[in-house]
Order: sequence, then C-alpha cells, then structure tokens
Amino acid sequence: MRNYEREKEERIVFIKNVVASAKVNGIIFANSGGKDAALVGILCKMACDNTIGLSLPCGVTRNYESDLDDAVLVSHQYGIENKTISLTAIRDELTQSIGKAAPLTATAIGYLAPRLRMITLYAIANSENRLVAGTSNRSEIYTGYSTKWGDGAYDFNPIADLTATEVLEFLHYLNAPASIIEKAPSAGLFEGQTDEAEMGITYASLDNFLLTGQVSEHDGVIIDRLHSASGHKRRPPVVYGKRI
Repeated sequence: MRNYEREKEERIVFIKNVVASAKVNGIIFANSGGKDAALVGILCKMACDNTIGLSLPCGVTRNYESDLDDAVLVSHQYGIENKTISLTAIRDELTQSIGKAAPLTATAIGYLAPRLRMITLYAIANSENRLVAGTSNRSEIYTGYSTKWGDGAYDFNPIADLTATEVLEFLHYLNAPASIIEKAPSAGLFEGQTDEAEMGITYASLDNFLLTGQVSEHDGVIIDRLHSASGHKRRPPVVYGKRI
C-alpha cells in the first residue's frame, strides 16, 4: 500500500505549484458525488483555499438524489464551497435542436452531459480566473473510460497516476464519508449505469493488471480491447505534417 500521508503532502505541493505558475485565483472541479471527485476536491482544498465544487446533475435520477447528496456531504465535511446547476433542460433543448439536423444515437445523447459539464466548468473558470481540476484516475485513463472533450478535458489532474483501488484507499485514509466509499462507481450517463457493468470487468481485476501485470485471459482480452479502442483519447489531435 502506498504511503498516503506522503502522497497527500506531495500532491498538495504539486497543486500549489500549478496554481502559482498559472497565476490564477483558485480552482474549480466537478463535484459529482463520486470517489474521484471527492479525492480531487479534498486535495485541492488542502492546497488552495479558494477551491469550489460544481455539482451538475443532468438527466439521470441518481444525479439529483444520492450523487448530489454525497457531493454536498463531502463539501460540508471538508469545508469546500459547492454550487449546483441543473443541466437537464439544456441537454433536452440541445438534443431537440440537434435532432432537427441529424438523428442522435443514445450514445451521442449520453455524451452530451459530460460535455455540457465541461462547458459550464470552463465558463465559470474563465470568469473567475480559476483552473479546472480533472478527476480521471489511472484505471479510467488506461481504458478510455471518459468522454472526449467532456470529463477528459481539464487544466491539471492530481490523481491521474492512481488506480481506482488506490483512490479508494486514499479516501479511507482521509476519512471520507462511507456513502461515497461504498457506492458503485458510475459515470451517470444513463439510468442504472455502472462503470464495471459497462466495461465488463471489475476495477479490482483491471487495477491488479495495471499494478502487477497479472490478469485472467478473459479480462485481459477486454482490457486490451478497451485500451486499443480508446487510444485517440490519450493522444493530442492528429494534425497535418506530424507523424502518428
């Protein structure tokens, strides 16, 4: 197990340096009520007092219930200012408008939510001279379990090297609320969605592969497929004159 006291102190220094070099007034992050968001929010608040969380429910019932409750809970426990903006009406209006030009698939509609959250985060960040903190962990980044130009867009990320399992251990160390630690990870793209069900493997298996290289043949095939298919998310846009 990692030394989370040392991890905490080193990440605080990292965040302070990022804020200082960017000459900004503070930090903003998407306070989804999930594990990754909770850890990022806690660390950013420890490093920069002017850190605010933004809860951005959109369409999915869980966003307005347990996710929002947990977001508020972690903000209260760690003294993080939190604001809530509902994006459901905007998503629905956008879906209807785009649908007049081209039919949208369920997947495309699902991706609207994280992209609308990104737009909202950056609108406030630009207005208040803040940096947007990313909340993607190593496991999500490796498998591409994020939305391009959605939750995959940020100015800096203090947990990108941590697997989902290590994020959980870190939250235990920081005494995060049990409701956040125990909930099933979900991107909240549609009703009833969970990360592990959608990926087809557990984070325990994925993280064991990332940390030790050991994995079952079945899970290894899934991990390879997810990693290969999501390579474009980990690379900058392809431009003319530059080798891929």
